[in-house]
Amino acid sequence: MNDLIGFFDSGVGGVSVLREAVRLLPCEHFLFFGDNRNAPYGPRPLAEIRRLSAAGIRRLLDRDVKAIVIACNTATSAYAEILRAEHPELPIVGMEPALKPAHYARHGGQVIVLATDATLRLEKFQRLMARYGDDVIPVVGHGLVELVESGRSASPEAGAQLKALLEPYTGRQIDAIVLGCTHYPFLREPIQALFPAAQIFDGLAGTAAQLKALLERGGLLTKGGEGSVAFETSGDPSVIKLMKRLMYGDT
Repeated sequence: MNDLIGFFDSGVGGVSVLREAVRLLPCEHFLFFGDNRNAPYGPRPLAEIRRLSAAGIRRLLDRDVKAIVIACNTATSAYAEILRAEHPELPIVGMEPALKPAHYARHGGQVIVLATDATLRLEKFQRLMARYGDDVIPVVGHGLVELVESGRSASPEAGAQLKALLEPYTGRQIDAIVLGCTHYPFLREPIQALFPAAQIFDGLAGTAAQLKALLERGGLLTKGGEGSVAFETSGDPSVIKLMKRLMYGDT
């Protein structure tokens, strides 16, 4: 086993999680693979999401990674339990909509969960709803992944799409908003502008902390030296430029 930590996402959204992991674990070596050719996963049927996730994660397993982060809520919901059953020896971290902390942040108002269609309809989220679903408004983020994938997260089109999806709720008391897709943190500012009083939960820091805890538990932490980040994609190689821009900012 080498020192690589594998990150998998349906596209570029998982870079939002990767940023937190690099910040917390600066000595580690990361390999990010985005299945951009097949993004978005959200509208696809469960069997297809599982097939695509298995193929993408196989690329990381073939690199003999020491841990895997499924930096995609949809892929986590569809495939994480299967992957853990197949590889019990491997630290595997997935994503989960941060509904629990959002629930406890309520003070008489409601919670919006913005996520893909698949994330909202699969069993993992339904279990969360059964426990923390009081006054929750699930909203499918139609078109948002595509905007981030095409580098238009700061565009007027992104603002207009968010307004179309979320403006119906701006007259209500919204105490918290859950960003249930790793693409959506790149849209955080316009979302916050629509709901200036709402607290936004994305789960990124918690996922990075879980990764660190699992590495520590397994004696797998890299103790010193300079870490590294590499990017790969199933799509057009030019998307790696976008990944780096989302990771490091405009240069």
